[in-house]
Amino acid sequence: KPVQRRILYAMFQTLRLVASAKARKSAQIVGEVIGKYHPHGDAAAYDAMVRMAQDFSLRYPLVHGEGNFGSLDGDAAEAYRYTEARLTGIAEEILADLGADTVDWRANYDATLEEPIVLPSRLPQLLMNGSTGIAVGMATNIPPHNLSEVCDALTALFDAPKLEVKDLLKYIKGPDLPTGGELLSSRAEIRNVYQSGQGALRLRGEYTLEKLPRGKRQIIVTSIPYTVNKATLVERIGSLIIERKLPQLVDVRDESTDEIRVVLELKGDTEPEVPMAYLFKHTDLQNTFGVILLAIVNNQPRILSLKEMLTHYISHRREVVIRRTRFELRKARERAHILEGYRIALDNIDRVIEIIRGSATTAAARQGLMDEFSLSEIQANAILEMRLARLVGLERDKIEEEYAAIMLRIGELEEILGSETRLMEVVRDELVEIKDQYADARRTTIVDARGELSMLDLVAEE
Repeated sequence: KPVQRRILYAMFQTLRLVASAKARKSAQIVGEVIGKYHPHGDAAAYDAMVRMAQDFSLRYPLVHGEGNFGSLDGDAAEAYRYTEARLTGIAEEILADLGADTVDWRANYDATLEEPIVLPSRLPQLLMNGSTGIAVGMATNIPPHNLSEVCDALTALFDAPKLEVKDLLKYIKGPDLPTGGELLSSRAEIRNVYQSGQGALRLRGEYTLEKLPRGKRQIIVTSIPYTVNKATLVERIGSLIIERKLPQLVDVRDESTDEIRVVLELKGDTEPEVPMAYLFKHTDLQNTFGVILLAIVNNQPRILSLKEMLTHYISHRREVVIRRTRFELRKARERAHILEGYRIALDNIDRVIEIIRGSATTAAARQGLMDEFSLSEIQANAILEMRLARLVGLERDKIEEEYAAIMLRIGELEEILGSETRLMEVVRDELVEIKDQYADARRTTIVDARGELSMLDLVAEE
C-alpha cells in the first residue's frame, strides 16, 4: 500500500536504515515519511510502521523494532519518541535494484521529490505477508503464506505454465499464519477459495495436555487463531468458568512470555476434549477467516485466483529484470567506451602528452585529442582527467583486465535480453536464491476437521 511503500522507501533511500545499520528513533522516520512522501497524520504513518514490525501481524516482518511495539493482548506500541527501528533483511530484498531503473516513478505530493509507484520486490510480498483492506467500498483480506511454499509454486509455474490451481495447491498447502494454529478447512474448501478468490477458512488454536503431581492435569493452549486478541480470549474463558458453564475447568491463567501459554486447570480426571469442544464453539479459540484475494491490477481492483496472483508476480519480475539488465548494459557500455579511450591513450602516450603540453586551454587539448585519435568528447575528457599513476605498468594491466571483464559482462547481458528462455532463467534463479536464503518451517498445521460433539457430550458426568 502507499503508506507502507513510502515508509520502506524513506527508511531505505533517505535514512539508509538497512538491516546492518543502527536503529534510529521512530519519530525521525515518521517525520521523514510525512514530511516528504505521505501528507497525512503522524499516527497513520507510525501505526503502519508498527504493524510491519509485529511478528504476530506479519508472517515475515519488514521492520525490526526496538522497544515496545505492541502485543497479542492488544497493547498499543509505545509513543514514537521512545521506540527505534530499522529495516529487516527481507525488506531490503523488496527494495533491491531500486536504483537500476527497474520501476516507474512519480512526483511526491509537492513535486519536490520523486517516489516509486511500485517496488521491485524480489519476494512475492502480497502472498507472503497478506493484506487487509484497501478503501471504501473495496475489501481485501489476503492471508499470509509460507515463503518457501510460494517460491516452490512459482518455480513450478515457470517450468509448466499450464498448471491449474489444484496443481499449485500441491505446493501451497494453505495459509501459514504468524500465530500458528490449525487450519480446519477441507481440501475442497481450500481449493474453492483459491480458485474463486474468495471464501471462508476455519482456524483453531492448538493445545497440549500437561501432567502434574498427584494425578492432576492441565490443558496448555499453545497457539490462537490469527487476529484474535489473547487478553480478550482469556477474559472470556474466565467468565465462562465463573458462570459455571464450564464445570470441567477450575481456573485459567495466562503464563505467556515469548511463546503463547494459556493454562486451563482441569477438574479431577475430566477428559480435555469436552471443555475444549465447548471453548471452540463458544469462544474465538476457533473462528473463521474470510478470504478475498482482491488486488489492484493495472489500476483496477480485481478478485484473483491463486494462479493469476502468481502469474502477475512473474510478469512483474520479468519486467524488473529486463529493465535492470538494460540499465546494467547501458552502464557497462559507457564504461567500456571510456576504457577503450584509455587503451588508445596508453598505446600513444607520448603523442597524447605532446598534444596536451602544446595546447593553450583544456578545450584545445580536448579537441586536439579528438582530432588526432578519433575519440569522443567523453573519452577525451576521461583521458584529460586520468592520473599519471595510471601510466604505471601494473595500472595498465588493470585497465586491460577490467576491459576484458566488462566485455564479457556485456556479452552476458546481451544474451539475457536476446533470449526469452535465458531471461526467465534469471528470474527463476533469483527466486530459488531467495527461497534458499529465507525459507522457514510452516507454522500453521492443516488438519481434517474433527466431528462436532453433541450437547450430551458437553454435560459433565456426576
